[in-house]
Amino acid sequence: MAKSLQEQLLGAGLVDKKKANKIKAEKLQKKQKIKKGKAVAEDDSARLEELKRQREEKIEKDKALNLEKQKEAEKKAVQAQIRQMIEQNRVVKEEGDIAYNFTDNKLVKKLYVSQAMHNDLSRGRLAIAKLDNTYELVPEPVALKINERDESYILVCNNRAEEVDDEDDPYADFKIPDDLMW
Repeated sequence: MAKSLQEQLLGAGLVDKKKANKIKAEKLQKKQKIKKGKAVAEDDSARLEELKRQREEKIEKDKALNLEKQKEAEKKAVQAQIRQMIEQNRVVKEEGDIAYNFTDNKLVKKLYVSQAMHNDLSRGRLAIAKLDNTYELVPEPVALKINERDESYILVCNNRAEEVDDEDDPYADFKIPDDLMW
């Protein structure tokens, strides 16, 4: 009967008994690990590469999902900030008989306000903000801060026009007649 390779190497004196036992023990341990699924056999290198590729794809997919969730959370935080700014800084509407017309999604809307509020809206001291389905009046500085965060909330924010002082008006001496016809 033919001798095993290990016995032949021992007989030739190329390997000693201690080293042969060590190699035998390592082989046995490797077989046991493969059986239990802790180690992968060398012939499964293709499967190992496939698992590695799948793991990398999953990591990339998870990163993209986390980034999307983070953006959504930031968007909700900005919306909450805007809501809070509008609720804290809204100007109490003085009911009046003057209609102020503005557009909301291509629809013309009316807001009845007093003469003073109408003047403030026209001159840009007040702005109209949409909160849910209601329209709120907010001061112009607050409207600018809201506009920085999200432009869809501010419907009307005219450029602030300061009144011209009578001292600087070069035509202050010339009065316009009441009966002038154009």
